Amino acid sequence: MPETDRDALAAVLDTVYRRYNRREYVSPDPLQFLYDFPHPAERELVGLLASSLAYGRVAGILASVSSALERMEGRPLTFLSSASDERLRRAFSGFRHRFTGGDDLAALLRGARDVLERWGSLEKCFLDAFRSCGGDTVRALGRFVSAVEEGAGRPLSFLLPHPSRGSALKRLNMFLRWMVRRDAVDPGGWEGVSPAVLLVPVDVHMHRVGRMLGFTSRRSADLRAALELTAGFRRLSPGDPARYDFALTRFGILEGEAGMAKLASLVR
Repeated sequence: MPETDRDALAAVLDTVYRRYNRREYVSPDPLQFLYDFPHPAERELVGLLASSLAYGRVAGILASVSSALERMEGRPLTFLSSASDERLRRAFSGFRHRFTGGDDLAALLRGARDVLERWGSLEKCFLDAFRSCGGDTVRALGRFVSAVEEGAGRPLSFLLPHPSRGSALKRLNMFLRWMVRRDAVDPGGWEGVSPAVLLVPVDVHMHRVGRMLGFTSRRSADLRAALELTAGFRRLSPGDPARYDFALTRFGILEGEAGMAKLASLVR
């Protein structure tokens, strides 16, 4: 991408960022639950829970995350640190979010508890994996997932996709974005991870944007497409490639087809 084209595109996306990267546009989004937990130790647990359940219709996602937090008595870290496996099982008996049942969610939380006991925080677990993988975010996510699954005592393939399975890892990358970035929308909390290493959370909408911008030609919103989109956005924002993710997503939702057509005309 020529320097002049890159500057022009960055200017357009910065305009979208200033307009839509605002707290007022967050709801309805599972990210909104993190704002109720100012302490990073609790926020990271809520973030893992909310991002893992972030599939399906947004109304159902919000209802399920709310139900899960209520079952943890509104104090997830305190609840988890003192709950036996049997208490976890009872607390989530009858829970259902599409393909996820109460036993699945209890297993996720059991795995998270084991990570907290071994590393002290989810952040330290990820950082340990990141360093041992030589700064490779994808491989670090794989080790992070493996650590949680080890504590869970079972695979968590639908709640925590593993990079080896080829998905774009949207929900895991969204979780990282929430915890690493800090601005009007993303609350942050992880001080040891740089926004520069984040991958763009890629869903159907962001995949379409990436193709429109010429960052990828892949037809599937898979892991390779996510890496290509991230490389494209990194050329515009080297220190923060996920900078435009929320704003572009909200732009697409609120402006619809007309807005997308306008964006396409601006970046040509």
